[in-house]
Amino acid sequence: MLEPSHNNELPAIPGKRYFTIGEVADLCAVKAHVLRYWEQEFPQLSPVKRRGNRRYYQRADVITIRQIRSLLYEQGYTIGGAKQKLGSNEVKDDTTQYKQIIRQMISELEEVLDVLNAPVK
Repeated sequence: MLEPSHNNELPAIPGKRYFTIGEVADLCAVKAHVLRYWEQEFPQLSPVKRRGNRRYYQRADVITIRQIRSLLYEQGYTIGGAKQKLGSNEVKDDTTQYKQIIRQMISELEEVLDVLNAPVK
């Protein structure tokens, strides 16, 4: 688990369509078994399941997981409280998710611009 002072420093979400459970665990700083448990507790989480019952998460799922993680680990909510918070603010959460996606895309574009504008050696 991360130290409390570093909880907000999660890695950027790559520009992929689908993520494996291991990738999501790394991106959200939680273990895979925690993600499987959260799937049972939070109806908002529904990864696509393919052959062999493998889970594939989309970007919106990763953002939702980060929100759940924040509620539980940073804001001190219980599972029940986090469920209520997510359930009561679904419309607000959608807006928040879109804002997070846009911020993430801007960050990724800025990184690309930095690489393109770097002096050639």
